[in-house]
Amino acid sequence: MPEGLKLDYPRLEDGAALWRIARDSRVLDLNSSYSYLLWCRDHSATSIVARDADGEPVGFITGYLRPQDKRTLFVWQVAVDQSQRGRGLAAAMLGTLVDRTAEELGVEFVETTVTEDNAPSNRLFTSFAERHSATMRSDVLLDADVFPDEGHEPEVLHRIGPLAA
Repeated sequence: MPEGLKLDYPRLEDGAALWRIARDSRVLDLNSSYSYLLWCRDHSATSIVARDADGEPVGFITGYLRPQDKRTLFVWQVAVDQSQRGRGLAAAMLGTLVDRTAEELGVEFVETTVTEDNAPSNRLFTSFAERHSATMRSDVLLDADVFPDEGHEPEVLHRIGPLAA
C-alpha cells in the first residue's frame, strides 16, 4: 500500500470525485455523474476508494456481485488519479477489495472485461491471478458489433478463480 493513503468504503459524497477521476483518466468509458453517486450509495460493499491524507479520493474500484452468481465479484472500473500512478495503488486496491469481499460476502471468483489494447489493466489482472495462484480464463464477452457507438473494441472477459480461502 502506498504510504500516506488509506483504503475505505466509498460514500455517497465521494461520487463526484470518482466521476472526475474517471473523466480525467481519458481511458475509461465515462458514465454519468449520477451513476457514480448511486454506485457509492448502492455498491459500497463491493467497491473501494483510496483516500489521501486529507481524506480526498485519489483512486477507486467499482464492483458488484453478479446477480446470477453471488460468489463472483465483477470489477466494473479501476481508476487511479494521475498524481498516484506508478505506486502500486491499483494492485493494492484490488487485493484489498477481493480479500474484503471474500471474507464478508463469500466471493470466490473475480470477473472483469478489458479491451485487448489496455495493457495496464491486462497486467493488473494477470498479476493478481498469479499472486493468488488462481486460474484466469479469458474469452471475448462483447464483440465490437454489439456496441451502438462506432469504434468500440471487443471486451474480453477475464474470470479469475477459484480464490484460495
